[in-house]
Amino acid sequence: MKSLLSVLLSLFLISSAEAQEWRTVTSTTGTVIGESLTARMKSAPFPHPNRSAGHTYDGKTYSAEQHYRDSSVMMFVPKDFKAAKTLDVVVYLHGWNNSIDTATAQFRITEQFAESRKNAVLIFPEGPRFAPDSFGGKLEDSCGLQRLLAETVETLHRTKNIKVRLGNVILAGHSGAYRAISYMLLRGGVPVREVWLFDALYGQTEKFAHWLEIDCKRLHGRFVNIYTDGGGTKAETEKLMEDLSAWKLPFCAREEQSLTQQNLKRSSVLFIHTDLSHNDVIARRAQFRQYLETSCLRGR
Repeated sequence: MKSLLSVLLSLFLISSAEAQEWRTVTSTTGTVIGESLTARMKSAPFPHPNRSAGHTYDGKTYSAEQHYRDSSVMMFVPKDFKAAKTLDVVVYLHGWNNSIDTATAQFRITEQFAESRKNAVLIFPEGPRFAPDSFGGKLEDSCGLQRLLAETVETLHRTKNIKVRLGNVILAGHSGAYRAISYMLLRGGVPVREVWLFDALYGQTEKFAHWLEIDCKRLHGRFVNIYTDGGGTKAETEKLMEDLSAWKLPFCAREEQSLTQQNLKRSSVLFIHTDLSHNDVIARRAQFRQYLETSCLRGR
């Protein structure tokens, strides 16, 4: 008879194997667009000691068990991806009351990524799961981004034999993702080439300003901030633009409906005012795909 320990070990190995299985990803029309792997990672944002007792917001408590224990990180490799000497990555974060799966479906994240024809890998770590919370967990810790990317590169090598060193890094996120992104810029331990905020500048503005003044200029990077009238980001965005003007740091401000490909390609700091609603700024006009297409990422 098998011991309890051996049974538990077998179950663990089965679970680990399932977690390391690459799956074919298809578009809404059924076309194969790439492969994805959702793995449990030590470097994932959660669990984190600061949410070991859960989180209370507006009088309601969101338990650690239900909302802060998921250590999933989804990796998406588009069809026709070709391994090169360096690996370009886009780290995307969801906002409040969402998850990897629901955000990917709602905003066509992997489809837009594939449509951009960029030779890069998408990394999508799970944040506070279905909770009204901007806390970034371990991504806010010193060198948290560095550890996430190191574990991702190791996983790609082990599961797909993609052995490369890290290339360009882009951080992108919607709504409450602003906080984790700001901390990764401040102390993530990895140079970040571009930052895209999808109606997400609610605060931590001094961290973004510091990155704009130092790293964005040094790396010839790009900052794209699309904002709405009703999403709660307009005042903070206008304040940042006022500060940049006072500091004599150049930027471009455009209405989305008059935005051109040249604006996206040539502007290192770009503020886009849109007439759309908060949840329409990622996919309604294929914004994520447009920003990818005009980014520093290499094409396939």
